[in-house]
Amino acid sequence: MKYEIDKQDKFAIMKLGEENLNSLVAPILKSELVILSNEGIRNLILDLTDVKFVDSSGLSAILTGNRLWSDGKSFIITGIDHPSVKKLLEISRLDSILTLIPSVQESVDYIYMEEIERELNEGPDPDMEAM
Repeated sequence: MKYEIDKQDKFAIMKLGEENLNSLVAPILKSELVILSNEGIRNLILDLTDVKFVDSSGLSAILTGNRLWSDGKSFIITGIDHPSVKKLLEISRLDSILTLIPSVQESVDYIYMEEIERELNEGPDPDMEAM
């Protein structure tokens, strides 16, 4: 499986370099997602710009990522440019479950907003109140 990973402070971007996210690629993607999750990557952007075809195994891999990053973390799918991939996500109704954002930059902005929201929801830092 061809892919690139760009790890940043608050997120990582995984760009899939395959045209087909199918039964040959999906198990490897699942393994890589588990590894990234276990490494403590808090937020992941999965860039599917090069992907032109996704089958049920590919959908399963995507859902694995969504589950791994479900609790207080962000899993974003971006680069859904090919009509067949977009149509499959709509037909399977995963477009209502997954966080789909058009571009990598918009995804990065979304993560920063999510992080700010999480910090605000956690409440004030007790050490800061003592000052």
